[in-house]
Amino acid sequence: MIARLPFQHVCKALMVACASLLAVGSPAEALDTSAKQAIIVDYQTGTVLFEKNADEPVHPASMSKLMTLYVLFERLKSGMLSLDDEFLVSQNAWALNEGSTMFVDIGERLRVEDLIRGIIVQSGNDACLVVAEGISGTEQAFAELMNEKAKEIGLTNSHFVNSHGLEHPEHLMTVRDLATLSKRLISEFPEYYHYFSEREFVHNGIKQGNRNPLLYRDMGVDGLKTGHLSVSGYGLAASAERNNRRVILVAHGMESMQQRADESAALIEWAFREFDNFTIAKAGQTLEEAPVWYGREDTVPLVVEQDVVATLPRAARKSVEVKAVFNGPIPAPIQKGQQIGKLVISAAEISPIEVPIYAGADVERLGMFGRVAAALKHLLFGGTAEATGEAGA
Repeated sequence: MIARLPFQHVCKALMVACASLLAVGSPAEALDTSAKQAIIVDYQTGTVLFEKNADEPVHPASMSKLMTLYVLFERLKSGMLSLDDEFLVSQNAWALNEGSTMFVDIGERLRVEDLIRGIIVQSGNDACLVVAEGISGTEQAFAELMNEKAKEIGLTNSHFVNSHGLEHPEHLMTVRDLATLSKRLISEFPEYYHYFSEREFVHNGIKQGNRNPLLYRDMGVDGLKTGHLSVSGYGLAASAERNNRRVILVAHGMESMQQRADESAALIEWAFREFDNFTIAKAGQTLEEAPVWYGREDTVPLVVEQDVVATLPRAARKSVEVKAVFNGPIPAPIQKGQQIGKLVISAAEISPIEVPIYAGADVERLGMFGRVAAALKHLLFGGTAEATGEAGA
């Protein structure tokens, strides 16, 4: 019996393909920010470009309204609600005049679509309470629903006590959770995302402008939500798209509205300037031919199931290295789609990226006489045997 020996095989085809990425330079420039907590994430790949105290629980203020909107959008998408459905303004909602408000009237019936604009554009705390009571009956019940949904979608360090984000010692989120929530809002509800880019809304004759300062700058920002409490400072969850690439920023703990605007803009500019997305491999593309043992074919093509895109520092592209790692020769029979190993992408200043690689074709096992011939050939000449076409045993 001949043992299979593990080895690391460099993908020659991919190394050639990556030659176009090479450029002289150094890793991404160091970044500092006056925000106390911050995170920047590439939307497509999920790569974290920068983080600072990203898992520190903070009072999210009105940025927690993104969770209220997530619950509402989910009901709209499922058909449980429509944009034309109406919710009644209760005494509680009308009396909630602390912080930003939509200026609802007691007993007024408001369309869901108007409430969405009241929450996003006007940041209305009263609008959030109308939605909470309309969906769950009470705000306490709605907060429980928010917490259930938060666990379901992977917000591991968030706890909600109300629908609007007014200060409460137990109402907390992290900027990492806010980035995760922002990404889910964009990816899961594209039909509703346009509301985040609306700059003004009029209700009861009162026109209010969107509080997101980056919507008014020509930098590709199209969402999401600001927040402010005296206990925690100024924050912003923002997303921007340029040349089909999107980044998500959450920055929190800034000292003024102007600092929030300028610092957030600088962070987004840095993300686009210092990083880019590169397609490393296409779905179904043969990356390498792996040797096969006791197979009707000498080799099996290695492929990835989906396009492999990596977010890399522009200036570190010269260090890109791509390897296919697998144990070989691979014993037949082999089924198309069988995982064979992994693709490892590495470059300076980044953690290695690993992607599963699969067999791109079926390879049948040789019959008994074919296996004997293969073993003899290996003993005499080394390497793997050619397929003999014998019937399987």
